[in-house]
Amino acid sequence: MKKPWNSIFVASLLLCSSQSYANADKLALEDCHIDGIKQKVQCGTLQVPENYQVPAGTQISVNFAVIPAIDKTQNKEPLMFLAGGPGQAAAEIAASLRQGFTQVRKTRDLILVDQRGTGKSNPLQCEEVDDVDPYASIPEDLDVEDIKQCLAQFEGDLSQFNTENAIRDFDAVRAALGYEKIAIYGGSYGTRAGLVFMRMFPDSLSAVVLDSVGPIEVPIGTFGQSSARSFNMLIQHCMEEATCKQAYPNLAQEFATVMERLSEKPITTTITHPRLGTPTEFVISRLKFVSTLRMQLYTVEMRTMVPLVVHQAFLGNFAPLAGLTAMQDSSMGMYVGLLFNIVCNEDVPRISDEMWRKDADNNFGQDASHLAWKTVCPVWPQYRLNETFYQPVTTNVPTLIISGDVDPVTPPSNGEYSDKSLPNSKHLILKNSGHTPGPSTCAINIIDEFLTIKDPNVLDESCLNKIPSESFMTSLNGSI
Repeated sequence: MKKPWNSIFVASLLLCSSQSYANADKLALEDCHIDGIKQKVQCGTLQVPENYQVPAGTQISVNFAVIPAIDKTQNKEPLMFLAGGPGQAAAEIAASLRQGFTQVRKTRDLILVDQRGTGKSNPLQCEEVDDVDPYASIPEDLDVEDIKQCLAQFEGDLSQFNTENAIRDFDAVRAALGYEKIAIYGGSYGTRAGLVFMRMFPDSLSAVVLDSVGPIEVPIGTFGQSSARSFNMLIQHCMEEATCKQAYPNLAQEFATVMERLSEKPITTTITHPRLGTPTEFVISRLKFVSTLRMQLYTVEMRTMVPLVVHQAFLGNFAPLAGLTAMQDSSMGMYVGLLFNIVCNEDVPRISDEMWRKDADNNFGQDASHLAWKTVCPVWPQYRLNETFYQPVTTNVPTLIISGDVDPVTPPSNGEYSDKSLPNSKHLILKNSGHTPGPSTCAINIIDEFLTIKDPNVLDESCLNKIPSESFMTSLNGSI
């Protein structure tokens, strides 16, 4: 059976100088077209050392795209986008970023770099990742042999595919393009990368936006408590909204009942394939159910459907859950090799048994978010960063920090770590907003103003008071 890679989503390097190794002779740049964008953009590659401690050794190619500003006459510094994951390729989501950052790109170029290990920058992807049957597979199917087969597909020194080298690559692209300074926007894991950028190359940065912070002080991987917090806020908001409460008066108990049933054994049912219309076997386990729901908690738009999905599952109808599975299957786009390489080496070793236990003590998925790490990390090749990597970042670069109040993976408490350590920062918490709310209409205008005046403390934040409350789907015909 093809294994459920998508469903699991759920050190000496600091001794190296923070010098940029950019070389114009190693830069290739040309006009091109990218899927989803009609206008020409620029596509580029830059040759960089695989190991920056051996600059004349093996070279790798870093891929990037530049979306030109609508009006370049103001000559503003460009905005470099640091993607999430770890494992997201920035250039592959160029169309959505172009749309979401329209206000910013009116006067600024957008630079999208595929982090080493993603996209066209020496991707670390398992060959079968796109062949998984999301309906028949369950997270519990993952085993050590799958990991070994994945690892056998990779070439190069995996220890060099780390966060610090990624930042060296990003700054090398900046220098090769001829920019003295840039602004950066990091979303999710991109905030961790952004913080490391601030530490390693502060003089390269004019301003920083950290959207949904993964602070250096908090290891990536323990999402049990934060997911439960987000889910419990959803239930609370449902009970505060008259039509949702009327439709699902026992929502919390119905969820608990479904989880109890699935804890006994997985349920197998036949559904109509959401896209093909053919009879399809659909297997639902405890981990699959809660992992699918967790993905819906990321955005307010997807949270809308969660009460309906839970209620219908309680009634024995898993077709709505299958619909969510289809949507999730088509939108993951993660390079899981890089995801595991970074998290298993830079984060999981810092999680104690007591931290795992406390994180699993919740009323949503318990330890469901731990399975992948505990299966994969013991067999993944190891590297370790210097302890200095884990110290709070204190750089005096103007920084705007954004958190979504109902975010299931990077709650507002994460943003407080960076706000306390950074001397020139402001932390905005957007109510009724999920993960990476920066591109929303309100936040993107605040971001654009911040990038212009570079003072996080004098921004027009009035739109934050106009963010609407959550609303929920109350019937199968789509009523809200």
